[in-house]
Amino acid sequence: MLDRSKPGGAKAPTRRKAETADGVRSFLVVDPERQFGVLRGLASPVRLRILRLLRRHGPLNVNSIAEALDLPQSTIASNIQILEEAELIETTLGKASKGQQKICAARFDEIVVRLDPEETSREKNVIEVEMPLGLYTSYNVAAPCGLCSRENIIGVLDVPDLFLDPARVQAALIWFGRGYVEYKFPNNAKVVGAPVETLEFEMELSSEVPGTNTNWPSDISLWVNEVKVGTWTSPGDYGDQRGKFTPKWWKLEGSQYGILTSWRIGPQGTFLGDQKISDVTTTDLKLSEHHSIRLRIGIDEAVGRPGGVNIFGRGFGNHNQDIVMRLHLGNRAVAIARKP
Repeated sequence: MLDRSKPGGAKAPTRRKAETADGVRSFLVVDPERQFGVLRGLASPVRLRILRLLRRHGPLNVNSIAEALDLPQSTIASNIQILEEAELIETTLGKASKGQQKICAARFDEIVVRLDPEETSREKNVIEVEMPLGLYTSYNVAAPCGLCSRENIIGVLDVPDLFLDPARVQAALIWFGRGYVEYKFPNNAKVVGAPVETLEFEMELSSEVPGTNTNWPSDISLWVNEVKVGTWTSPGDYGDQRGKFTPKWWKLEGSQYGILTSWRIGPQGTFLGDQKISDVTTTDLKLSEHHSIRLRIGIDEAVGRPGGVNIFGRGFGNHNQDIVMRLHLGNRAVAIARKP
């Protein structure tokens, strides 16, 4: 059974796709008992007009939206923030004549609010585990490096040996310039005796530079069971605005948020979002031979741009979650998922 292990039972919006005569459409099925943030995002004529505009015209900046809807920019900006919090739109930073501008895009073509309980066979065959950021089982990092909880800095900055500090279990932000951290997830597929068809990891990442720099590319790699599954180039280290969940005590000069990345290893290879990044498949990971699934996040210095990494967890960044693993199982199985 799918168990997101979110505080208060909150369930994040899930994007699904369907083939239609017009191509692939992205839609959201909302559970009104859990997804109150989504309902709040929809509960405004202005926000509905924004969503329809973005759906019809594609990505637009705040000024263009205000002009198209003939509304004050301040009204659009406040409603865009609510739509972001509800995860109904995606925002990116683009260049403007002076500095940067926020580009907004609708995430979904259709939104359906279900009034009947939804429990599909697909959900029954998904195991989800959210790993606390500080529960890494091994590491090898180089300065600049450090850890933060939601309340304070853990230990002393730029001292790799302090990554062994027991207080690391409270970490909500980890950063380092070189090296890796590794996690051991439980392989619950072995418990239920089902094969893993697809393996997913979801985490918020950015580059790492002293201070911040939105133009600081860094090649960040993932390894699963010692097999390198792929590399993603982070565009930069973001400090242009405070992260939605970043605590107020954290200085604005520090890394504020990252990009939520979704890595999927399946029968056809490894994908980052919709883009294929390697030919590594679940078969290559030999998951059935291990009682744990080892995830390593780090910098492969053999790749061209080793610009460090920030890993954001609960209480930091724009997405209030730690590192999420999902096992999509073959056949029908009764699955149990809990936080470690």
